[in-house]
Amino acid sequence: MPDHTYFANLIWQIADLLRGPYRPPQYERVMLPMTVLRRFDCVLAETKTQVLAEAERLEAKGMSGEALEAQLNRISGQRFHNRSKLDFEGLKADPNAIAQHLAAYIRGFSANVQKIFDNFEFEAEIAKMNEAGILYMVVSKFCDVDLHPRSVPNAQMGLIFEHLIRRFNELANETAGDYFTPREVIRLMVNILFMEDDDLLATPGTVRTLLDPACGTGGMLAEAQNYLREHHPAAKLYVYGQDYNKRAYATAASDMLMKQVDHNGAGNNVRFGDSLVDDQFAGEKFDYFLTNPPFGVDWKRQKTEIEHEHERRGFEGRFGAGLPRVNDGSLLFLQHMWAKREEVDPAKKKTGSRLAIVFSGSPLFSGGAGSGESNIRKWLIENDWLEAIIALPEQMFYNTGIGTYVWIVTNRKEERRRGKIQLLDAREIWTPGGSADSKKSLGDKRRHMSAAQIEDVVRLYGRFEDGERSKIFDNADFGYTRVTVERALRLRYRMSLEDKARFLDAMPHLLADVQAIDEGLGREPRLDWEATWTEIEALLKRRGSKWKAPEVKLFRSVFTQSDPEAEPVRSGTGFEPDPDLRDFENVPLKESVEAYFEREVRPHVPDAWMDRSKDKVGYEINFNRHFYKYTPPRPLEEIDADLKAAEEEILRLLKEVTS
Repeated sequence: MPDHTYFANLIWQIADLLRGPYRPPQYERVMLPMTVLRRFDCVLAETKTQVLAEAERLEAKGMSGEALEAQLNRISGQRFHNRSKLDFEGLKADPNAIAQHLAAYIRGFSANVQKIFDNFEFEAEIAKMNEAGILYMVVSKFCDVDLHPRSVPNAQMGLIFEHLIRRFNELANETAGDYFTPREVIRLMVNILFMEDDDLLATPGTVRTLLDPACGTGGMLAEAQNYLREHHPAAKLYVYGQDYNKRAYATAASDMLMKQVDHNGAGNNVRFGDSLVDDQFAGEKFDYFLTNPPFGVDWKRQKTEIEHEHERRGFEGRFGAGLPRVNDGSLLFLQHMWAKREEVDPAKKKTGSRLAIVFSGSPLFSGGAGSGESNIRKWLIENDWLEAIIALPEQMFYNTGIGTYVWIVTNRKEERRRGKIQLLDAREIWTPGGSADSKKSLGDKRRHMSAAQIEDVVRLYGRFEDGERSKIFDNADFGYTRVTVERALRLRYRMSLEDKARFLDAMPHLLADVQAIDEGLGREPRLDWEATWTEIEALLKRRGSKWKAPEVKLFRSVFTQSDPEAEPVRSGTGFEPDPDLRDFENVPLKESVEAYFEREVRPHVPDAWMDRSKDKVGYEINFNRHFYKYTPPRPLEEIDADLKAAEEEILRLLKEVTS
């Protein structure tokens, strides 16, 4: 029996018919829905006659809607059916009406399949191919591809579909990163996601569920299933996904519908919508989570609804830990998933959840103590949920060359990992080329991981040891207390003509009092504001004047300036702080704040003090600091020799030009 690459290449050859009306990055608009259509046509072929007869009988009785659909699905033996009298052979019989017949054939499918093709927006492509005169050839060529389950079992069909998705997305690499994660990255994530669960997954009758809320074309869902099929064939993994990109959703939904892999048999394990504001899995719990949310995509459009959920529902909703800056919603996806975790409850045979997510570097450290990002990190780490972070090589993704990181989150850490976080530096573990099949760059993707390299990273992860590429930290190592350091406000008083005019512009009714102060105190600078104001108060009292607080405040702001030589201004039992001299220190959680202050601050600013009422605890993960390698500069002799050689080469070239 031919393998999946044979059929994928056969289908790929048909794409050559599209050349001209379509550019290569646009081929997937036709080839993916046509592959789906041909597979469905082959799957339904043997029950076609019975379905048509039953449809006629039931419709004559007045049956319609969901009841009719369910009955026809039962007859077809699938979670979908087609009650059009047409099939691919029938479509070939009338070349002149191919466009009308193909559209009618698609409308003959059950509602779940029609929804998929609506999201493929395939009717527009039918019209485009018909106008270009290639529609009949495309349909005829597909009719010659036998995708019947006898020739192509479900598992192999899934591989064909994955192969095509990868190739089409590599062609469209300028946008592929929005909904396509390189296969080797997914394999690494899946291996680590399941690596601690061999005993659990080997238990007969084990059933587990997995969610990807930004599933794109379903690559992560498919790879998770492949892993279970290869390593734990007796276990059942039901995968679910959601995406807001219409074509990506339609592709993933088609793939899953063909594989018949959902838990309830309803064929709705992949759903359309924006996960952040249109949660299609509200109230559901999952054992595993796997996703690559869009890098650096803002959430301005969803801001009102997300803020409302955060403020009104707190931890009863999905975003209780905090909200990141509006220009990057990655951490929202993490919270969205983790709100659907299973708790650990042996009595109910609940074993908790594990999560793997791809991030850029920003979620590691963006936002100071008290910010949304820091509070989310604090929530994860203080609950001992963050198991590890893996730094991937740069230039691994199709539409960005930036560094990326895989976070592993779980509420069922192994005993040896409790209270610990592993950082694993895999940035130098890569092979040149966009994929294992091609040494060429694919967009920004210039590197990939081989199967052996993935195994190396997984082994490093599993050893859980300190080394050159793997480091183990206590949770508290990433936390710090942000302490507010104050210094006394020191004010010099002096009345000048310009300041006097400025004050009286705002407070003209105080002219007489100001004149009296000017005459009584003069215009010489005074370095003790408290003594000066006591004298002014006495003068005003003699005049029978009593100023309001805003008037006093404005007077001080206009006629005083900060001066390090002046006396400090008292406030209560201490001194009034100078906002301009206020500073902050990040003190590691493991260190005494008082000892740190005496060692690092007091020797430099003896008059400083800490306002501990403003303390904030923050968390950040500075990956580079922990894996920094000092590279000594080159010896000056080498640099001089290189410069001299360059000068000589320039002179030689100049002589060739001028001679």
